[in-house]
Amino acid sequence: MKFCSACGAELERRVPSGDDRPRFVCPSCAIVHYQNPKIVTGCLAAWEDSVLLCRRSIEPRRGYWTLPAGFLELGETSVEGAVRETWEEARARVEVLGLYSVFNLPHVDQLYLMFRARLLDLDFHPGPESEEVVLFREHEVPWEDLAFGTVRHSLKFYFSDRPQALFPVHTGTIVRTPEGFHFERGPDDQADAAGSA
Repeated sequence: MKFCSACGAELERRVPSGDDRPRFVCPSCAIVHYQNPKIVTGCLAAWEDSVLLCRRSIEPRRGYWTLPAGFLELGETSVEGAVRETWEEARARVEVLGLYSVFNLPHVDQLYLMFRARLLDLDFHPGPESEEVVLFREHEVPWEDLAFGTVRHSLKFYFSDRPQALFPVHTGTIVRTPEGFHFERGPDDQADAAGSA
């Protein structure tokens, strides 16, 4: 951020009065321009013992597999956004069953919300951001070609929970370190450790 959207003046980065961290502040009109994390929402859509994955046709991670998800738009709820993204990326109609995973991604300033959903029919096909859309059983999932850690952890939790038909909300943080990324389970995640692999 370089210029004030209200008056066009060049912004300064400083701690505003009464705040505790640096923000972009306009020295001309005194507006504080807050920057907050983006919310990503999507669906883990299932049909019997299979889940719906999309092969990305756009960057980042073009050619890799993902659950249908994307940024929440202004004026929509997280569920509405998840249903919209599933339609946009997979042309799939779903019934949302409940919130399933909540992951913090502080290294990219994102909060990731994945909803468990049921496909209403098998009439799905790639949207403009997908090359392919396929139903995979657990042993068929292209684990080495998944686009994001959030997708990997959501799927691992799902296939671990599915035999008991109990689907608690899973929480955690994906942390970037010099050695790579690792997953830290949230303090309120009640699932057993088997789901965190």
